[in-house]
Amino acid sequence: MAREKGTIGILTGGGDVPGLNPAIRAVTIRALREGYKVIGIRRGWAGLTDLVPDKDADNSANYHELTEEVVNRAGRTGGTFIHSSRTRPSHLPKAMVPPHLADLYTDEINDITPTIKKNIEWLGLDYLIPIGGDDTLSYGHRLHQDGIKIVGIPKTMDNDVPGTDYCIGFGTCVTRTIEMAHTLRTSAGSHERFLVIEVFGRYAGFTALLPTMAGAADRCVIPEHPFDAEHLTEILSYDRNLHPSKYAVVLVSEGATMAHNDTMSFKGDEADQYGHKKLGGIGDKVAAELKRYSPKYNNGRRVNVVSQRLGYLVRCGDPDALDSIVPMAFGNLALDLILNGTSGRLVSVRNGTYDNVPLDVVVGTKKVVDVDKYYNAVRFRPFYHSFNRRPTFIMTSDI
Repeated sequence: MAREKGTIGILTGGGDVPGLNPAIRAVTIRALREGYKVIGIRRGWAGLTDLVPDKDADNSANYHELTEEVVNRAGRTGGTFIHSSRTRPSHLPKAMVPPHLADLYTDEINDITPTIKKNIEWLGLDYLIPIGGDDTLSYGHRLHQDGIKIVGIPKTMDNDVPGTDYCIGFGTCVTRTIEMAHTLRTSAGSHERFLVIEVFGRYAGFTALLPTMAGAADRCVIPEHPFDAEHLTEILSYDRNLHPSKYAVVLVSEGATMAHNDTMSFKGDEADQYGHKKLGGIGDKVAAELKRYSPKYNNGRRVNVVSQRLGYLVRCGDPDALDSIVPMAFGNLALDLILNGTSGRLVSVRNGTYDNVPLDVVVGTKKVVDVDKYYNAVRFRPFYHSFNRRPTFIMTSDI
């Protein structure tokens, strides 16, 4: 088929999730059949950062042309076969500046956007489709402001991209969390313990709240509301005493904080180019507090705790049904916009309907759980109000 309409670039940035490859497949197959050439930018924004604009240079690590054969094979798998990174071209550390640009960018932190734009032009990209969370998409918005035609696709298992009720990766994350929480119950029940499960969620508690609503846990604590550890112990002790096997389960978002200490729990001090430190450890802190307070609510006897961080187990492997279907729709929605000559948009799901919103929704705002509407902060559980005419995932984006 003659390719006459132009060239579309596609990249994936930030953490991997199941559903990225189906999205790449959907974009590529539709674009090829509509007469476009498709370029896969490798390693997110890093591919455009490291690219050497010379036809004789080896850029195989930075981009490659996508075909139906390649994407059909990859589309059945998890992760992203064009790879990902957390590179931020507007805030690139000197140590990350490619050797061929070392004389051009000499500051400790550099904005290499002029080079990124030149590389996009050298590749002949008419449109660029970044798939990512608000960090990856925020740089896409920057390029859009500079005249690059951008159509964004939301991806993050935390489901915290503003403007959409659903992000690629969220369905599989919820599915895996429910499955693993039920699996871990056998250990908690066998030893009559509290079960603390730490799940993803830096600023937003959707990955803890929705599985709890589905019965994966008795209680949950989320980043949007600091919690009192002793009160949580009292509530979980009540749950434990009601259960025939004498155990209780709580899901803890990795970004949750205790009322007496509002500092998030980090694995170390190193931050990525978007300023984020790696979270981890709040689950163990909650477990220690439950053990400490438990004698007060268990006739003087301590209750031991099983503490488990799910981590990458919910973001690896193949996508579930939803993360196979939604990326297909998102990819085709992106092509619909391109075929109409529209850019600067983010494809979305709003109240159960596919749509698109202005890309600028991803900058300056955070999508978090509306505590007053969805979370009973006294009882550490979701509100079970009327579900009549609510969308599938209950908690919508009000932005």
